[in-house]
Amino acid sequence: MKALTALSGNSMPARLRRAALVRRLTADHPGLEARLRDGLDAVEKQLVVEAESAVDPRIADVTRHLAAAGGKRLRPLLVLIGAEFGDPWRDGLTQAAVVVELVHISSLYHDDVMDNAETRHGTSSANARWGDRLAVLAGDLLLAKAARIAAELGREAADLNAEVAGQLVEGQLCELVGPGPGEEAISHYLRVVAGKTAALLAMSLRIGAQQAGAPEQVVWALGKYAEQLGFAFQIADDLLDIKAPTAEMGKEQGKDLTAGVASLPVLLALADRTPRGAELRELLAHGPVGPAGQRRALALFRHSSALDQAEAMMHERLDRARRALRALPPGPGVRTLGALCDFVADRTA
Repeated sequence: MKALTALSGNSMPARLRRAALVRRLTADHPGLEARLRDGLDAVEKQLVVEAESAVDPRIADVTRHLAAAGGKRLRPLLVLIGAEFGDPWRDGLTQAAVVVELVHISSLYHDDVMDNAETRHGTSSANARWGDRLAVLAGDLLLAKAARIAAELGREAADLNAEVAGQLVEGQLCELVGPGPGEEAISHYLRVVAGKTAALLAMSLRIGAQQAGAPEQVVWALGKYAEQLGFAFQIADDLLDIKAPTAEMGKEQGKDLTAGVASLPVLLALADRTPRGAELRELLAHGPVGPAGQRRALALFRHSSALDQAEAMMHERLDRARRALRALPPGPGVRTLGALCDFVADRTA
């Protein structure tokens, strides 16, 4: 759908983009739309307060940088949707949503350092502006803030936060050390995504449902749905890195490709035994490539089957997510999560 280009791009203010997404996901449920929209507004206010709370204003400038830049706020939205399977008026939901977004933002600080990224959300990355050491420590501080808030919510939230923080770090470490002996590149990629992306999406739905008092089996089913959604979401991001213009992504087109990030389309293209695959392997064999090499690599992808293969794998994960919804009680919450699968699919259309 062409409308999603504007919805997910950076030409529209972040708050309006989030409202447009909520409206799309809750098209037939105006009451739920209003509840989610108001919930996200409350999260945004509290998120900024937490992100900029520091004794030294110079530190606050760094820690609030990406929070102030905006974003999809998909993870806080999942917290609020998860609460729909219990009592969405319970206390603690705003704080739970702030926890998952702080964890997410902290991972962006670290990822940008690892990838030597220069932009994020349409603005300069923290590492480009303040250097790697300040960016890493700012991410660490945000992670500590998330742990404090989770502890205030209770043992379940604290345990879940600690578990997922460990999975995120382990996923990053797995990416750094590369595939193990005899491990296939695609299997390794999926292991990394399970830690770096899927785990936090699953936490988001689970912590929302837990805080709202949903039954344990519902919390479990929501987690299974979100894990599959996480795989699909990451594959969509991988595809957009190659397919979408910089203005739509808020970061440089092909940045992951030329930085040597082992995204799914890259792995599939490198396995291509045609002359195109051989040329791409040669281009990427010696580390980051210059502007001319980047343009050539993107052109090779446009004529490669790797993008179609990756998109097929994304749709397979979305089908698994939709099947996981069958274990949940019917209602607006399930329909909203189904619409979210459609949204992810349409991002790459």
